[in-house]
Amino acid sequence: MLELIIASQNEGKIREIVEILDPNDIKVYTYKDFPEWPEVEEIGSTFYDNALIKARALVDAFGKPAVADDSGLEVDALGGKPGVYSARYAGEEGNADKNNAKLLRELHDVPEPQRTARFRCVAVLMTPDGWITSTDGTFEGHIGFEPHGERGFGYDPIFIPEGETRTVAEIPLSEKNKISHRAKAFKKLKEKIAENLHIK
Repeated sequence: MLELIIASQNEGKIREIVEILDPNDIKVYTYKDFPEWPEVEEIGSTFYDNALIKARALVDAFGKPAVADDSGLEVDALGGKPGVYSARYAGEEGNADKNNAKLLRELHDVPEPQRTARFRCVAVLMTPDGWITSTDGTFEGHIGFEPHGERGFGYDPIFIPEGETRTVAEIPLSEKNKISHRAKAFKKLKEKIAENLHIK
């Protein structure tokens, strides 16, 4: 059985990844399974760079294969911002309320047709022998005018997917995991695991 560490301490993200991987033949470890967890500085200039930094840190620390992702929101009216700085856009790592408030302020005079955006995710798998593979996924939509919904995390309360009237935070996780950027990236990654590491 393949052992795999998920390189995240974000409970929402971990739940999504575990559900997507559906790990019947994979033993999944998280930060809760280790007494110490490496502090990783995400200094990459791309989502791929940051995902690889996180995966490599766990492989080096624990000697097991690791999966990591980096993802963010790209708003067209802001030239692709916040991008790789999505989690700390308002200056405080992981404060979703402040990040959302800042983004809505910057878009306050932008009409709905010009509020197009997408979530982008890059997932990386690295094994102790140095094998690396990556996949990506995008989730198109637009930014609403105020937060709605209690589900999800991050920018979910203000992101409305294409063809939807609900924000991602109003969509059940089981539904989100069929259409999201992370779902697309990790479904591709699951296929690569099956192809290359003999996991079905």
